[in-house]
Amino acid sequence: MTTVEIPTIDDVRAAANRISDAVHFTPVLSSQRLSDAAGTEVMFKSEHLQKAGAFKARGACNAVLGLDDETAARGVATHSSGNHGAALAMAASNRGITAHIVMPSNAPTVKRDAVQSYGGLVIECEPNLEARETTLARVVAQTGAHIVPPYDDARVIAGQGTVGMEILEQVPDVEALAIPVGGGGLLGGVALAVKTLKPSVTVVAVEPAGADDAFRSFGLGRIIPQTSPNTIADGLLTSLGERNFALMQQFVDTVVTVSDEAIVAAMRLQWSRMKQVIEPSGAVSYAGILEHPEQFRGRKTVAVVSGGNLDLNKLPW
Repeated sequence: MTTVEIPTIDDVRAAANRISDAVHFTPVLSSQRLSDAAGTEVMFKSEHLQKAGAFKARGACNAVLGLDDETAARGVATHSSGNHGAALAMAASNRGITAHIVMPSNAPTVKRDAVQSYGGLVIECEPNLEARETTLARVVAQTGAHIVPPYDDARVIAGQGTVGMEILEQVPDVEALAIPVGGGGLLGGVALAVKTLKPSVTVVAVEPAGADDAFRSFGLGRIIPQTSPNTIADGLLTSLGERNFALMQQFVDTVVTVSDEAIVAAMRLQWSRMKQVIEPSGAVSYAGILEHPEQFRGRKTVAVVSGGNLDLNKLPW
């Protein structure tokens, strides 16, 4: 049986040192109104204020900065619906190498523009996983670029895990976490870091009901691939990665789902009360707290706001 490399807390610590000058130490924000609405104290780890507008900058920078010079010189490549692509393009640009980003034809314009603004070369494909992987393989064959996967990669997961280390530094008395899950890189990394360093914290994964493979996989104890996802949270359309599912089984307490209506309501509340521009995928964590208060009641909770790359011409209200 083939074994995959699963990151450890030492990998997360190494990532924190490696990327400290490349990414922001993002703030934790709070709003009494939003805590009141949730029925418990809620704080927001604000990765929408991260470089490239999302937590993905952490994993991308850790992966790119960890390459030896010979490998880096060939450039990097990935497939992405947006945030990982922009983050990888930024990380590559900072190191002076080329980034080839395979993007589905239905990727949000704001995310495509972000990739190109960092000098990334966009290669379009049909909007399904098979087309993304086939196109990426062709690009790598043509260019020799090194693949940096969007989520199922030990270096990427370790980079995302630095979010968890920062949360424990900023909110040392945290009792619960709400974390969005799509491919699982953010969830896996943060859960690994927080549960290893503070096992008493309750970790709740939150997923759109229209893309609920993590919910089903967690319940059945095996990966159930995502087939036809349908949700406003475009950053959470991907299926769980193998490494992330292993971390999820070890470190996540439960998985809940939320409706698109709840996601939009959470976005609007964060916009109106906190004056924060948050994309649907980033609002999923707070939506989970609102829709499943029993998971968080009486616990000081941190909601991880994963990103803020929202097309302002297509607001969902």
